[in-house]
Amino acid sequence: MKKQGIIFDMDGTLWDSAANVAESWNEAIRQDGRLNKALTEADIKGVMGKTMDVIAKLLFPEISEKEQETLLAECCRIENDYLREHGGVLYPDLEDTFKELKKTYELYIVSNCQKGYIEAFLDHYHFWDYFSDIECYGNNLLQKGDNIRLLADRNHLEEAVYVGDIQGDYDASRKAGVGFIHAAYGFGIVQEAQYKIQAFSELVTKRVAETYFRGLI
Repeated sequence: MKKQGIIFDMDGTLWDSAANVAESWNEAIRQDGRLNKALTEADIKGVMGKTMDVIAKLLFPEISEKEQETLLAECCRIENDYLREHGGVLYPDLEDTFKELKKTYELYIVSNCQKGYIEAFLDHYHFWDYFSDIECYGNNLLQKGDNIRLLADRNHLEEAVYVGDIQGDYDASRKAGVGFIHAAYGFGIVQEAQYKIQAFSELVTKRVAETYFRGLI
């Protein structure tokens, strides 16, 4: 049997951390003192899925690129600590679905996040045992499509599908040469997606993952 893997996006697919990310970034902004602004949950949701350098330019246009880098680094440090302690909002039936999927497939995470973000998620919920490998932009500054391909190759996956919620996730999956399942309950619309789930549990209850891999036979 071929080695098959399911690779997950984070934000809008596994959880919604926007409110707590905004809280932690506002603390970093207060400590830094250069900006008189407060980010909202909507601000954070508006940039989720983008790489960290792009996020800094969008959220902190008032300061120089060097200052953006410095503030961003502090935001990410405080964010990782905050999420490791407080977590976020998990989508329903997440762990039960992981348990069922793990019986058949290898599970992975690839995100455009900073280093330590995925680890904070796995630490807070004690989810490490479900996942065989993780990768992110913060580790190597590679775009998501490149990191999906990197992870698939180093884990010798013969068949893989990426589960994500926005157009950029679909585009990354195409670049990486893997399949795509749209988490339609998340933050975005992907018109081209052939496979869609309206709830995370549908990967199992409606056999969407099974249907995808069977379609490759």
